[in-house]
Amino acid sequence: MEWIVMTDLLDLFHQLVRLETELWNAVDARLRVEFDLPLSRLEPMQVIARRPSCRVYDIAEELSITIGGTSKLVDRIEAAGYCVRRANPDDRRSSIIELTAAGRRVLAKATKVFESELRTRIGSAVPERSLRQFYSTVLKLRVANTSADEARSSA
Repeated sequence: MEWIVMTDLLDLFHQLVRLETELWNAVDARLRVEFDLPLSRLEPMQVIARRPSCRVYDIAEELSITIGGTSKLVDRIEAAGYCVRRANPDDRRSSIIELTAAGRRVLAKATKVFESELRTRIGSAVPERSLRQFYSTVLKLRVANTSADEARSSA
């Protein structure tokens, strides 16, 4: 790792953050125009759709965001009529979150637009082999970050 100059790591960090911001803004803008649905709400809805007996904790964990922030997002999704909370029979301190019929409909349509934007902005930009390698690298970096966080918290 000594061959990597700190300025290269700093530049890589800045480029990754800028890329994420640009992608987020572009996809978010399209979802807002077509469905009045911010990307910040689409992602939790995708988690809710995938996870049976989904709780706020499950969404927070999967999206790497705080429980408090997740709870506020679920409140907004619920206020839009896209999800409901019901009592959790296994834990009275939490609720089970489910998509409503309207939520499932908008999620299906918005997911198609989301995927189309990703194909245009990422999939068409570099060869599939490069994307697979980049994906693998990002996963390794996330594991390393989690390990570093765990080591710090146990020290």
